[in-house]
Amino acid sequence: MASRAASRVLSLRVDEELWGRIRAHAARRGMSVQDYVVRALVRDDFDQRFMASVEETDRFYAAAAPGMAPPPAPGADPVPGAAAEGGRGGLADRGQTRPNAGIR
Repeated sequence: MASRAASRVLSLRVDEELWGRIRAHAARRGMSVQDYVVRALVRDDFDQRFMASVEETDRFYAAAAPGMAPPPAPGADPVPGAAAEGGRGGLADRGQTRPNAGIR
């Protein structure tokens, strides 16, 4: 017999318009509203934990190489103007890579 993880009850109050959109999204995916909302929460939680680990990795590598410039902010141009000057842009132009290169 497979064991199930402990669960808790979460009660939410949402307006009618949001409720309708959530139901429509769930129906398009063939899911119950509960499953859809839980999946959305799990996905958001994963994204937050992933970004925290990327930031921790960035801090680790920045501490390991104190003379190097800090990594760019998420979504920022890693090498401002490099693409406009005919370069490929990004960290590859500086001969280095980051663990999250290409992941958005």
